[in-house]
Amino acid sequence: MPTYDYQCEANGQVVEVRHRMSEEIRTWGELCARADIDSGSTPVDAPVRKLATGGQVVSRNNLGSGAAPACSTGSCCAGGMCGLDS
Repeated sequence: MPTYDYQCEANGQVVEVRHRMSEEIRTWGELCARADIDSGSTPVDAPVRKLATGGQVVSRNNLGSGAAPACSTGSCCAGGMCGLDS
């Protein structure tokens, strides 16, 4: 199963999970359940977004700070079209 990184819009945390390509995770509660982690004080209905990782290039182990990577210059991919700067 592929690995995906999701970022919570409410708390900024990035979490890596495995799931089928056809599945969608939309909320912090769904993400926490899939990753088997506690939701903490973040509302379970807080939206999450799947990060464009380009085939597992970005993972929470590579982030260091736990923050999402920046791509405002476009230097990480041709023309900045990786979706990380949106």
